[in-house]
Amino acid sequence: MPTPLQEALRTFRRTPLLSALSVASIGFSLFTIGLFGLVAINFREALRTVAERVEVVAFVLRGTPTETILAASRDIEAFPEVQEVRYVSADEALSRARTELVEFKEAFRDLETNPLPASLEVRLKEEFRTAPSAQAVAERLQAFTFVDDVRFGRDWVQRLDRLRNIAAIVGLAIGLAFAAVAMVIIGVTIRITVLQRATEISIMRLVGATNRYIRGPFILEGLFKGALGGLLAIGMCWITMLVFQGTAREIGAGLVFFGGFELMVILLFGVAIGLLGTVMSVGRHLRHV
Repeated sequence: MPTPLQEALRTFRRTPLLSALSVASIGFSLFTIGLFGLVAINFREALRTVAERVEVVAFVLRGTPTETILAASRDIEAFPEVQEVRYVSADEALSRARTELVEFKEAFRDLETNPLPASLEVRLKEEFRTAPSAQAVAERLQAFTFVDDVRFGRDWVQRLDRLRNIAAIVGLAIGLAFAAVAMVIIGVTIRITVLQRATEISIMRLVGATNRYIRGPFILEGLFKGALGGLLAIGMCWITMLVFQGTAREIGAGLVFFGGFELMVILLFGVAIGLLGTVMSVGRHLRHV
């Protein structure tokens, strides 16, 4: 009597078209989920790039000794939210304004005195680039006696927070919907495979084969098809990214692909749904044989 592995491989050889259809169904179903995941990852990366601009700027009172400011900078760098503190002198602020604010170039050139104050630019760590964290840092900076004013673009940071929250909720909802559709498609495909071999299953039952022995080849078959479908989905996602990579570069953006963890999740998800779909379909059929 052949082993479950031999029987599963024999099924691939006997029904290559149906096996290819099953793999393609799993692959395209996972590709739909993977494509959405690819969009979500790149959107998250874009938000992360935008969030890098979140910083708290403390404007310094005129006449404050540079030594006092630099000593305070070391204390500020010890804040748990702070990644980096940069001191910008009044002269550097004016030079930067002349370079970046081209529309005011003439006005800045005719100045007799520098109207811009020195400042401390405080960059936050990635996990703290949110409105509450920026507000907390701003309040602590305001407590320094040499600080005249503190700005961090509260409205802009709050909008960024809302955008991140909406993206997370929508991403989870759509991802679950795609996963449910994939499960239905895969279940139907595997059910067709089981029904095609209904006569064979009945004969195996008549000669005394146990449910465990009957399920074995189907389970291995489902694992193989799930793994192949996962690899197919990864390949299609990679090709899709390459197609759009050129367009993204033209507009000054770069696309990122799944990391090792995400690739493993797609592959394991394919194996899991192939296995689950097989167990459910075969179990339902055996109960009526």
